[in-house]
Amino acid sequence: MQAIGIDIGGTKVAGALVDEFGTIVRSERVPTPTDTAALEDAVVDMIRVLADGEQVAAAGVAAAGFIDAAQSTVYYAPNINWRNEPLREKLEARLDLPVFIENDANAAGWAEFRYGAGRLYSDMVTLTIGTGVGGAIVVGDRLLRGGFGAGAEIGHMRVVPDGLPCGCGARGCIEQYGSGRALLRFANELATAGGIGQTLADVRDRNNGLTGELLSELITAEDPGAHAALRTLGHWLGQAAASLSAVLDPQVFVFGGGVAAAGDVLLDPIRSAYFDHLPARGYHPAPDFLIAELVNDAGVVGAADLARISATGA
Repeated sequence: MQAIGIDIGGTKVAGALVDEFGTIVRSERVPTPTDTAALEDAVVDMIRVLADGEQVAAAGVAAAGFIDAAQSTVYYAPNINWRNEPLREKLEARLDLPVFIENDANAAGWAEFRYGAGRLYSDMVTLTIGTGVGGAIVVGDRLLRGGFGAGAEIGHMRVVPDGLPCGCGARGCIEQYGSGRALLRFANELATAGGIGQTLADVRDRNNGLTGELLSELITAEDPGAHAALRTLGHWLGQAAASLSAVLDPQVFVFGGGVAAAGDVLLDPIRSAYFDHLPARGYHPAPDFLIAELVNDAGVVGAADLARISATGA
C-alpha cells in the first residue's frame, strides 16, 4: 500500500515513497525547473526513480494553485505557467501508475490531520504561514475541496474591506496581514518608528535589510520589537480564525510554516484575538490551537496518502 508523493515548490521539487502509516521509505529532491516541459520531465523522472522495484498504488503531485474536483486539471498555478493544464492526463500517459493532482496546502494539511497535530480530531483547519497563507479544511474526516475543487483558499479570505492589494487581484486578504511577508512589513514599520523597534532598526542597518531568518533570530532572543511584530501577526490570524469558526466550527486550528516555529509566542496572541472576535463568546466551545508537527515532510506525505486513498479507497 505504498504511494508516491511529489511536492512542487518554488525552489525545489521534493518526492517520497510513503507507506500506509505515513512513514517515508525513501526520498528525492531536485531544484525546480523554470520551464514547464522540464518541470514535467523532472516529476516523471522522480516518480520513476521512487517507484523502481517497489509496489506502488499511485502517485500524488501537489502544487500551489487551483485544482479541479477530479484531481486532474490545474486551473491556475500562480508560480508556474499552468492555465487549465491537464497535468494528470499528461503524467499518466508517461507513467504506468494512476496519478492524482492536489493543491499543496491541502496535501500538507491532510498529512497533519492523518499523522500529525490533527490526528485526534475529526474537524480541523490548518493555516500554513509562509510567504503567503495556505489553508486546508477537514470536515467530518473528509478533506473539503469545494464544488469545483478550488475551496479552502483561506489566504484569500478578506479581513480588511478595501485593504492592501493582494496578488490574487482582490484587496484586504488575510495573506496581506497574516503571512511571513506581512510579519516583515510589521517589523520594518517598528524599526522605522524607533523606540521598541530600535534593535530591529540596528539589525536592519547592519544587514542592509531585514530577512525572515534575522527576524526569527530576534524572536528567539525575545527582542521586544520582534515580539511586537509577531503579536500583530497573531492578532490578524486570530481574527481570521474567529470568522472561520463561525462557519466551520473546527475542533482544532493547526498552524504550520516557518513562522509557526515561534510556538506559543505566536499562538498566545492568536488565541487572544480569536476570543476577542468570536461570535457568542462564552457560549461557543473553544477549539484547540496547535503547531504543526510534520514540517517539511507534510507536502509529500499528504500527497502520497491522498493518492493512495483515491486509488484504493482505503
